[in-house]
Amino acid sequence: MQSDDDVRQLLRDIRDAQREQLAEHRGVMDRVLELQRRAVVQQEQASHLYRRLVRVGVGLVAALLALLIFLVLIYYLLAGWSRYLFGV
Repeated sequence: MQSDDDVRQLLRDIRDAQREQLAEHRGVMDRVLELQRRAVVQQEQASHLYRRLVRVGVGLVAALLALLIFLVLIYYLLAGWSRYLFGV
């Protein structure tokens, strides 16, 4: 009879240990999922920032290119008309 009680107690201990392990595993998995959610949010924010920076960069390059073309055109216009404007 004593061995039956020992076996039952051992089985209860095993069951309790498995429940504790399962609860700990659930806690770890919840934390992992939360960290993954945060990582996805950070990646989305970084991609939005990157897109915004690319747009600003493209705008600046376009503005500088337009300014360069404008200055080159002004130079050639002045070079062509300089003898008429300045008597050179």
